Amino acid sequence: MSNLEFERITVLPMDEYNQRLVANVHPENWVNPQPADCYDLVVIGAGTAGLVVAAGAAGLDLGLKVALIEKNLMGGDCLNVGCIPSKSLIRSARVIGEIWKAKDLGVHISQLINVDFATVMSRLRRIRAGISHHDSAARFKNLGVDVFLGNGKFASKNTIDVDGQILKFKKAVIATGARAIKPEIRGLETAGYLTNENVFSLIQKPEKLAVIGGGPIGCELAQAFRRLGCEVTLFHNSSHILNKEDREAADILQRVFTDEGIRLVLNCQLEEVVTVTEGKRLYFSSHGNRDSVTVNEILIGAGRAPNVEGLNLEAVGVEYDQKVGVKVNDYLQTTNSNIYAAGDICMNWKFTHAADAAARIVIKNTLFSPFGLGRSQLSSLVMPWVTYTDPEIAHVGMYADEAEKLGIEIETIKIDFNNVDRAIADSQEAGFLKIHHKKGSDEIIGATIVASHAGEMISEITTAIVNKIGLSELSSVIHPYPTQAEAIKKAADAYRRTLLTPKTKKLLKFITKLS
Repeated sequence: MSNLEFERITVLPMDEYNQRLVANVHPENWVNPQPADCYDLVVIGAGTAGLVVAAGAAGLDLGLKVALIEKNLMGGDCLNVGCIPSKSLIRSARVIGEIWKAKDLGVHISQLINVDFATVMSRLRRIRAGISHHDSAARFKNLGVDVFLGNGKFASKNTIDVDGQILKFKKAVIATGARAIKPEIRGLETAGYLTNENVFSLIQKPEKLAVIGGGPIGCELAQAFRRLGCEVTLFHNSSHILNKEDREAADILQRVFTDEGIRLVLNCQLEEVVTVTEGKRLYFSSHGNRDSVTVNEILIGAGRAPNVEGLNLEAVGVEYDQKVGVKVNDYLQTTNSNIYAAGDICMNWKFTHAADAAARIVIKNTLFSPFGLGRSQLSSLVMPWVTYTDPEIAHVGMYADEAEKLGIEIETIKIDFNNVDRAIADSQEAGFLKIHHKKGSDEIIGATIVASHAGEMISEITTAIVNKIGLSELSSVIHPYPTQAEAIKKAADAYRRTLLTPKTKKLLKFITKLS
């Protein structure tokens, strides 16, 4: 056994919860195993993609030798600085959103709302620590995976160096993920800033917060911190937040943000950050006017960059790009046929569930596709995603403009939630369901839902697309009444009504007479 030293990992604040987290996902006393003579599969990176590949390959009980390398925290972004902490924070913030609407629901709250920010963050850390055993080094060791904590880099065409230990492999998988992009703003580095990688370490609420980036991450955190009592200014370089999303969906959220008191600075160019007595002053231009705002903290949520550095990819002929990441084909194979990649390191879909799905493709293609037979393809995936604001925005398949660019003629059915009884009862009429289907057919090619729990609703439509279930068949599915998901049946019924042409009406009239 080797007991090579590696840098001790800390997650601030090192309270009982973060100590438990680190003890699971990067234990200080971990002893790296003696490498096997040769591994069937070596995975670099223990985020979602890497964990699924390693667990899937080792858990098949086929005697495969599998190694997993991680230099930081096992669990990757999802567990440590992404899905789990952010959704825990958003859950607390949703309570405030409900309280703000309570008066309209006939509930009067007489006392002043007191947000205990330290307790909100402590709860977040407790939840993260409680889940962390699923991604722990000990669990994966028990699954039969050789877990190496340290820096892994390719040494030759079939070896990886982990801090001096040499791992020989037949196939390798790169799953090192991505990190937050730092915008080039003069003075930002000196003034200091937050990203998703350290914002969840806060123990004191920033009274004034600047959020840079109006994409999903920026929007989710801007709304959450606003509801938790921060004065939030959201900067975005486009004319609209969520500018890659369905415009009508983004319009609804933009109005909600304005109503909730988030200051939106759109079409802006951030010029400089200066440290002042009161905090950090951002100078910016918007619509031709120069202005400034002073805040306590700056949160960056302006995109992701792939972690390609330090892997020595040149040594094994793996092509990569600093913006796109590792280059892969549709089978997730790199330019080296024995090396694959999965997750944020190589994909435009930077979601945990996308990394999971890609990992399953990699398992199939590396271990169960002899001579390339029966390989699975990334392009075959039907990928839903959700922006976890309130309301949520969920989408699957194509947008209307994407279909137009591909020359696909479509028709769109839109069901506004002010026509859905449960949404009316919930006072959540601002949302909608929009389904795109091929013209002259009931085949669904895309959908967008704006609703309080749109993420829980989109899977029905995803299932329909995957299994080629058309709107006609969806119309026959009984939906419980009253639910907001009944909007899906309403859309399917609306399609069925379009089939009642004058000719079919005459036929039906004739049939009724015979009946």
